[in-house]
Amino acid sequence: MPKKDILFIAGSESDRERVEAAFEVLDEAGVGFDFIVSSAHRKPEETAEIAKSAKANGYRVIIAAAGLAAALPGAVAALTDLPVVGLPLEVGPLQGVDALYAITQLPPGCPVGAVGIGNAKNAALLALRILNAPSG
Repeated sequence: MPKKDILFIAGSESDRERVEAAFEVLDEAGVGFDFIVSSAHRKPEETAEIAKSAKANGYRVIIAAAGLAAALPGAVAALTDLPVVGLPLEVGPLQGVDALYAITQLPPGCPVGAVGIGNAKNAALLALRILNAPSG
């Protein structure tokens, strides 16, 4: 089984279609990744275990996609020392502005890189740069 450097985590299976542009970038770069659905709100214990074990499982970067309150990127970053890229999703009445604020306004000590609302491609490109991997 090929090594997978990036863990892509989203709060809902319905988010998959919103982030597929990232999958294309990572596939094109030949960088392995896993996509996992786990919600910081609906499955906090499962999400915590995923975050805590990510490094031991060989991942080097985590991309966390979330909309609305967007707790997922911060919850994950609080439990790992891996770099976390927050991808705010364009959902809800504020169309992702609330998610963008939630991701970028985390308290000191809980760093999360952020990309633009719905910009899955840039999330993948940033993860590739963190890995120092060619991006095409």
